[in-house]
Amino acid sequence: MTPRGVAAAVVGGGQAGLAASWHLTRSGVDHVVFEAQTVAHEWADTRWDNFTLVTPNWHCQLPGYAYSGDDPDGFMTRDEVVEWLAGYAPTFGPPVREHARVTAFAQRPGGGFVLIVAGQEGEETWEADSVVIATGGYHRPVVPPWAGAIDPAVTQLESAHYKSAAQLPEGAVLVVGSGQSGAQIAEDLHLERRQVHLAVGNAPRVARFYRGKDVMTWLAEMGLYDTPVQQYPGGLAAREKTNHYVTGRDGGRDIDLRQFAAEGMRLYGALDGGRGTRLTFRPSLTQSLDKADSVYNSICADIDRYLEREGIRAPAGRHYQPVWVPETDPVNLELAEAGITTIIWAIGYRPDYRWAKVGVFDGTGHPTHTRGVTAIPGLYFLGLPWLHTWGSGRFHGIARDAEHIVSRIVGTESGAGTGSKEHRPPDGAAVADWIAGADWIASPVGATMATEPRGMQAAGHTAGSR
Repeated sequence: MTPRGVAAAVVGGGQAGLAASWHLTRSGVDHVVFEAQTVAHEWADTRWDNFTLVTPNWHCQLPGYAYSGDDPDGFMTRDEVVEWLAGYAPTFGPPVREHARVTAFAQRPGGGFVLIVAGQEGEETWEADSVVIATGGYHRPVVPPWAGAIDPAVTQLESAHYKSAAQLPEGAVLVVGSGQSGAQIAEDLHLERRQVHLAVGNAPRVARFYRGKDVMTWLAEMGLYDTPVQQYPGGLAAREKTNHYVTGRDGGRDIDLRQFAAEGMRLYGALDGGRGTRLTFRPSLTQSLDKADSVYNSICADIDRYLEREGIRAPAGRHYQPVWVPETDPVNLELAEAGITTIIWAIGYRPDYRWAKVGVFDGTGHPTHTRGVTAIPGLYFLGLPWLHTWGSGRFHGIARDAEHIVSRIVGTESGAGTGSKEHRPPDGAAVADWIAGADWIASPVGATMATEPRGMQAAGHTAGSR
């Protein structure tokens, strides 16, 4: 089989891959984008029916293409995001090969790379001088090894396969995980008047609105989305964190698990194990709720300090006070007695780069890089959370990251990645907590799931599929 050659190959046709293609096209670089399914299919296929962005619409900025609707401070629904993304590729005509999955990838003797691609017409071999891997970092859902020991009468599914309450069997639902997806799915079921049980992990939370603006707009003005990860307390450890839970539903609001509990939702600490119809939890509920609230209030306090320092007049703020407190931390649950017929796993994803036969991965399977640039000449990553800034895994930061990567490919690095001023995070005792979120466990050991792995980022958890 004679290999086909190209200057650059982009693996993944989601928003990150398309952003790279825009810059490559503009720079006149001969390239191809390999997409295992269809362009940006993840948005239509792995979001529930009532999904909305958790970031304001004005965050939706791709190279040469930004949200231009009449509600910049609103939150697009799943279908609106799909429609918006569908309008991107036609603006510049990227050379995308859909239904073309990269099944193997390795360095080529003498430089460059070889890619094996399974397409609709069979297997092909491609060679490229540069490769940009833009498949995101969330590939395999985390499910505990003992999940198979749970009563088979109970339906189990991962969060990416949840669509609506109507899809599930009648009965109560246990949602495991309180990151962005878990908290929002629990809210969705709660609003549909299903009895919800929620296993709460260590994910922090954030106010939706504070002192007259969306909190994420304040944070953008404060420079939080533009600050390189190395400048945060703990540095690169920020990449291993869980995002804050909040919702854009119905115009946006807080997600208050305590309020849900006051309305009948049953809360537990971190799920620790299970067999048959009996589950056990760690006695961590009180601590988790208190920690999430402290992060919430610390963000508000940092905004207060910013407004005072800058002399900005804004409506008065009010910090959160608990509306419900658990009497005890429950540690046991009988599924049958509680009428639970479904378990939804929303405890995060692990990366899966087994197809990439290159030596740039650490012991947990994550790529090692500096702003997407690896130690192997010509190999880059794009669309990963915290690739460079807090905005890197979201629409907000992809354009700048893509510009930087392509500048390395074409040799114009000196002018790359500008476009907005970089800042240091504001002073604040809790900044390390609230900007990076709670600790997580990359590889749960045995039956222990005390904290949540990196969860789905509702603002764009998958950059593309290979």
